[in-house]
Amino acid sequence: MLGKGAAILPETGEVFAPADGVVETLFPTLHAIGMTTDSGAELLIHIGLNTVQLDGEGFEAIIKQGERVQKGQLLIRFDKKMMEEKGYCLETPVLVTNSDDYLEVAETTKEQVTAGESLLTILK
Repeated sequence: MLGKGAAILPETGEVFAPADGVVETLFPTLHAIGMTTDSGAELLIHIGLNTVQLDGEGFEAIIKQGERVQKGQLLIRFDKKMMEEKGYCLETPVLVTNSDDYLEVAETTKEQVTAGESLLTILK
């Protein structure tokens, strides 16, 4: 509904920039980030499901809204253990919210990616 993309299950409590670009929106609750990549893709990174209910508890922003970031740069830290203990699902969608502007948005075939590796391929 919000666009094509992929979901990741973080091994650590850290979220890294999937591409070079600008952080357009850092939600006040720190559970989600909106960014525009240098190629024009609009991304939404939503840490876990229903984590907005934490109202910022357990989240630490490393970057600021409006900041330019590089692929693989640390964006946010979060208390993974606390969130799991409280029963939150930490599957983290990474969505291209303007995916209708592209021919294809394809997720990697790799089962595991690390910071700096490609998660999505976006074709114009």
